[in-house]
Amino acid sequence: MKFTKMQGSGNDFVLVETDNVQRDWSRLAVAMCDRHFGIGSDGLILVLPSDKADFRMRMFDPDGSEAEACGNGIMCLAKFVFEEGLLSAETDEITVETIAGIRKLKLGKSQGRLTAIEVGMGEPRFGPDEIPATLGQGKEKLVYIKSMMRYPVSLDGWDLELNLVSMGNPHAVYFSSQSPSDFPLAQLGPKVEHLDIFPRRTNFEVARVLSRQEIEVRVWERGVGETLACGSGACAVAVAAQLYDYVENKVNIKLPGGTLQIEWPSSGEVLMRGPAERVFAGEWPE
Repeated sequence: MKFTKMQGSGNDFVLVETDNVQRDWSRLAVAMCDRHFGIGSDGLILVLPSDKADFRMRMFDPDGSEAEACGNGIMCLAKFVFEEGLLSAETDEITVETIAGIRKLKLGKSQGRLTAIEVGMGEPRFGPDEIPATLGQGKEKLVYIKSMMRYPVSLDGWDLELNLVSMGNPHAVYFSSQSPSDFPLAQLGPKVEHLDIFPRRTNFEVARVLSRQEIEVRVWERGVGETLACGSGACAVAVAAQLYDYVENKVNIKLPGGTLQIEWPSSGEVLMRGPAERVFAGEWPE
């Protein structure tokens, strides 16, 4: 099986072009993403044909679970289909079908090379059934989230106020006055991910606002662990920060692996811009 390893801001993926939807891709994701016995990556991305868009994307996390959306992953897909000659040279816009909906990407090119990618990441959602989250005394008791809310959680002596938002996948954003590098993410990340209020688990972002144009962030990704970057997580942080009037509608999200540019005009779709690069290609012996 031919594969291509790609990365965006250090968020790395194994991409496979296929039309085989019957294969046990969850099992293969566990094997291929393993950093000691496999290729090593934050996820396996399938590039599939679509009858609704130019391409269809499926994304499997290293634990075998399937994710609804992946911002850096979809930019890597755009770079992949461009470099593999699956697009005409004149194409400057493509659509990609995902579980979270159809995403539109704008491609910037110079001298035959893809130099810029902008992704329409969809509109943020805040309803409990959209995140999803079950808040209150029992899982059956849902509390409507008007825009964002500081949901209090106490874990291992830490009092966290989680801001809940969906970017097609669930996110819980915690704003800290201290550097995210000092936060015990390896300790608390998995506990937030598996809180009972999140029936499908959640991604967890620790953020510190540096200015009205810049936020630094660390991410614990559901089904992965800590990653160097997360596109949907960067969008969730930017949305939450804007709703609290911490930042302008264009903000740079500084992640350990690089910087993503997020734009949200306080309503409608979130736009994301960032890099995508090929690392290497090979064949999986199975």
